[in-house]
Amino acid sequence: MRAGAAPARVEPRQDPVEHVAEALERLAGDPYGAVVTLDADRALRDAAALRDELRRTGPRGPLHGVAVGVKDLIDVAGLPTRAGSAVRARAAPADRDAPVVARLRAAGAVVVAKLHTHEFGLGPTGDVAAEGPARNPHDPTRIAGGSSSGSAVAVAAGYLPLALGTDTGGSVRIPAALCGVIGLKPARGVLPATGTVRLAPSLDTVGLLAADPGTALAARAALAGDPGRPRGPRGARVGLAVDPYWTAAEPAVRAAVDRAAAALEAAGAEVREVGTPGIDEIAAAYMPILGAEAHARHAATLAERPGDYQPESATGLSLLAGAPPDEHAAALRTARRVTDRLAGHLAGFDAVLTPATRVRATPLGARLVDVAGERSTVAAALLEPALPANVTGWPALSVPVAGPGLPAGVQLLGVGDDADERLLLELAETVTHAPG
Repeated sequence: MRAGAAPARVEPRQDPVEHVAEALERLAGDPYGAVVTLDADRALRDAAALRDELRRTGPRGPLHGVAVGVKDLIDVAGLPTRAGSAVRARAAPADRDAPVVARLRAAGAVVVAKLHTHEFGLGPTGDVAAEGPARNPHDPTRIAGGSSSGSAVAVAAGYLPLALGTDTGGSVRIPAALCGVIGLKPARGVLPATGTVRLAPSLDTVGLLAADPGTALAARAALAGDPGRPRGPRGARVGLAVDPYWTAAEPAVRAAVDRAAAALEAAGAEVREVGTPGIDEIAAAYMPILGAEAHARHAATLAERPGDYQPESATGLSLLAGAPPDEHAAALRTARRVTDRLAGHLAGFDAVLTPATRVRATPLGARLVDVAGERSTVAAALLEPALPANVTGWPALSVPVAGPGLPAGVQLLGVGDDADERLLLELAETVTHAPG
C-alpha cells in the first residue's frame, strides 16, 4: 500500500473544505487507476456551503461534509457515465443525480469523483476497462477485484472514507475483500437502482464500500433509513457454513474465516456449524439469469460496434447468445423455490459466515488459479462465494480480517430479505478487530 496510507474514516466535526480539498489532492495523485473523473470545482463549492451550514445550524448527520466517490455506472449530475467502455466514450453529462447520489448529497456528503469500473460491470477482476486496469493498493501488480474496482481502491488507499458501488454477483464484496475494506450489498430493493447502468436487473443492487463498519452504517441509514436498533454481537446466532461449496478456498482465506468465527464467539455470539442445502442449485441459477439479461441489454450494440468493447467483454457477451428462451424463466423459478427452502432451513440464524472469495488478489491478467488442489478460473474463484446473495436477494457483507500478506475477506450473509443489516455491521465491527 502507498507509504503512510490508511483508510480515511469519517471524523466528527471535521472542516468540510479542508477534508474535501485533502481528498481531491489524494485522488489527483492516484497511481492505481481508481479515478475516472474529478468534480473538483463543484465539490469545493459544496464543501464551502456545508461549512457555512455547519457553523450556522450544526451538522445534518455523520456524513456532513464527507467526501465520497461514485462508481462510473451511477449517474452524477454534470458528469458523463462511461461505464468503463469506449461504447460510451461520447456519453453526454448526466442531467440529474441517481437517487442514491441525491440522497447522499441530502445527508451532507460531497461527491468528489467518478471511479473505475470493470467494463459495464461484466467481470469480477477490475482489470478490463477502456481506462485500463485498476491496481490493488497492497500490491499494484495484482487485481483490485471488480466490478466496483475504483471504489474499493479509493477507500483502501486512504483517499476516501466512503464510495458507492453496484453488486450483480459480488461486485461490491469481491473488491472489498481483495483490497481489505468493508463492502455492503443491502437486501434487494433497499436502495434504488434508478440512474445506474444496469447489467442484470434481477440481480443488480447498489452497495457501499467503506473504511469501517460505522461509516457503512451511517451511509446505509442516510440512503434508506436506520436498519434497526443496536443489538451487538452477544447472543447473535451465526452459522459457520461447512458445505464443500463454501470450504474450498486457499489456506489464508480459510484461516481468516476461522479467526472471524473465534472473534465472534469471544464477543458472545453463538457460532454453530451449519449446512446450506440447495446452495449448488442457487449457484447454478445465476448464469442463466445473468446471461439472458446481460445479453438482452448488449446484443444490439455488440452487433453494431463490437470493436468498441474490450475483447474479453465482447467474447463473454457473445458466449451468452443462443441460450434457450425458457432457461431464464426456469432459473428464476428455481431460485425462488430453493431460496424459500434455504430460508426455512436457516430459520433462527441471524447470519451465515463464509469466505468472501476463494482466493486473495491474483496477478493482473491472470485468468487461472489453483483452489484447494483444483484448477479454476479466477472469475469463478472470486464469484462463487458471492453470487448466492444476489440470487436470493439477501443482504451480505464482506469484512476484512487481519492477517499476514494480502488482505483476506470473510462474508456475513444475512438470512432472509428482512435480515438485520445493522446487526451484520455490528458483527463486522467485532470481526475487524480479530487478532491477526
